[in-house]
Amino acid sequence: MPISAEVIFYTLSASLLVSLVSLSGAFVFYLDRQLLKRLLPYLIALAVGVLLGDAFIHLIPDAAERQGSIATVCLTTLAGVFLFFVLEKIVRWRHDHTVFADDSIKPIAKMNLMGDAVHNFVDGILIGGSFLVDPVIGLTTTLAIVVHEIPQEIGDVGALVYGGYSPKDAVLYNFYCSLTVVVGAVFTLLLGQFAEASLILLLPIAAGGFIYIAATDFIPVLHEHSSLRNLCGQSIVFALGVGFMQAIVVLEGSLLIP
Repeated sequence: MPISAEVIFYTLSASLLVSLVSLSGAFVFYLDRQLLKRLLPYLIALAVGVLLGDAFIHLIPDAAERQGSIATVCLTTLAGVFLFFVLEKIVRWRHDHTVFADDSIKPIAKMNLMGDAVHNFVDGILIGGSFLVDPVIGLTTTLAIVVHEIPQEIGDVGALVYGGYSPKDAVLYNFYCSLTVVVGAVFTLLLGQFAEASLILLLPIAAGGFIYIAATDFIPVLHEHSSLRNLCGQSIVFALGVGFMQAIVVLEGSLLIP
């Protein structure tokens, strides 16, 4: 059955809207350099909370519901952790051995872009698949994704600035990375059921990537700031990031109730 022009228009418009949400991190343009430097640990703490919250509260449960086997989902998540471990090894090897490497850009920033690209691609599949089912479900799915992208994109921009990108480049590269939402949506429109079936693998792999990046790249950065003020502030922001993800799961549930 051919896909209607209306569904194609809605799907591409919704995926582009989600990509534009990545520009929510552009507020860093207006911050004094010293203020931005003081805020970076807290933005990274937000990123940690959002990444881990998204992995454990959203991606893994969604994968388990689709797969039907918790053991298989856990194994695939571990495969995702291993995959990102190998990717970081390659990134660090190239960083150390490329003569013209830009030493100002840390591997942590490149890993964040990779993980976000996979996650955005998954979001694109979810958007495309929901519009193929029903436009109303597509709109509610898009709204839920937009809401959960806002805190994540803010944390991502902070992580990229910490990783060596200028505020302008951080926002720009984050936006480029977000365009994989559109790629995922087009992938779904072209391949339909095959794209939907791929979520069984992509969801836990994305979760594994988020867990790896948060645990091995971001959390050690937070431990560089060990004052009581940083302990309290970062802990609160970390918890807020997790809380955002839990609130979004509740919102998704209310939106999708017929």
